[in-house]
Amino acid sequence: MEGLAGLESQYLMHTFRRQPVNLTRGSGCWVYDEDGKEYLDMVGGIAVNALGHGHPTLTQAITEQASDLIHVSNLYYSRPQVELARRLVELAFPSRVFFANSGAEANEAAIKLARKWGRLNRAGAFEIITAIDSFHGRTLATVTAGGKDAYSAPFGPLPGGFVHVPFNDLDAVKAATTASTAAIMIEPILGEVGVIPAAAGYLAGLRRWCDEANLLLILDEVQTGMGRTGRWFAHQHAGITPDVMTLAKALGGGVPIGACLANPRADVFEPGDHGSTFGGNPLACRTALAVIEVIESEGLIGHAAEMGELLAESLGSLELGTVRGLGLMQALVLDQPHAKEVQAAALDAGLIVNAVTERTLRFVPPLVINPAQIDQATRVLKAVAG
Repeated sequence: MEGLAGLESQYLMHTFRRQPVNLTRGSGCWVYDEDGKEYLDMVGGIAVNALGHGHPTLTQAITEQASDLIHVSNLYYSRPQVELARRLVELAFPSRVFFANSGAEANEAAIKLARKWGRLNRAGAFEIITAIDSFHGRTLATVTAGGKDAYSAPFGPLPGGFVHVPFNDLDAVKAATTASTAAIMIEPILGEVGVIPAAAGYLAGLRRWCDEANLLLILDEVQTGMGRTGRWFAHQHAGITPDVMTLAKALGGGVPIGACLANPRADVFEPGDHGSTFGGNPLACRTALAVIEVIESEGLIGHAAEMGELLAESLGSLELGTVRGLGLMQALVLDQPHAKEVQAAALDAGLIVNAVTERTLRFVPPLVINPAQIDQATRVLKAVAG
């Protein structure tokens, strides 16, 4: 491990603070390091590995598609791409899909859609209202859209066109709306700052305001989508439909893919407006189709809801702090500011958790997690932090 850490420091840019473990293989909710030590994975590649590690259906789909065709570019038709778009639209709302490689790229597509839509429908309006402490990606535009100075401040001057307001404050959104506003872009649950769900009525209020003020409602479901919260998409809990929705993370089960869905009102792209060399390639799309197939066949939507309730109850029983979240997207907000120390001690004890703030641990495990594994995670946390 020491040799690998030295090589990493020498040859990779210092953009990550890595945990001191070299993971080499996985199975289900378990991963193993180079010495064969077993770890219970309660992070799932940051909400990516929805089916866990090494799921046979996913492995088969990747193997079969790789043996046939990996990439051909978007100059030609591709059946896996069309089939995946159809399945997503059927699961979500009437729309059309643009495929990218990541959540940031999907959000870039949404931003461009909003700007063109504003030019066509609101006399050149271009501003997008977003939430303080949101996270929409690491490109220059998306890091600006996310209202977190720590991520954007080093890269000024930042692009204009984004207005930040407090999350869960509908009045602030209304006050920030001007003739220059084209869209509102919101995560149903703020993930990077400690899993803060939308308050009751907030998303419905945003939907009504967008209809009244003639704005687009963009929902970033990169982390919350694909069954994570106990519904296919988190906005379905609120009984609303966005104009634009972005997906990534769990969509490919570990293979990079992003998607931007736009309803007929927002679907203003024309040939040449946007593109991606790798986006929607046969390998990524066939993999995402397999993810959808397994989520449906194994009943993982309902399972995520059930296991999410169990996880929240189990974390609450520790009496270490408060618990918040939805489905299998939960956070434990510790009474003491020692989340990073708890994360390190848990790792030593064979449990992978994610400290997102000094007080907050995030839990976004694979959707296939079972009660025994939740019980084990709870027992380890009690031992290292109780």
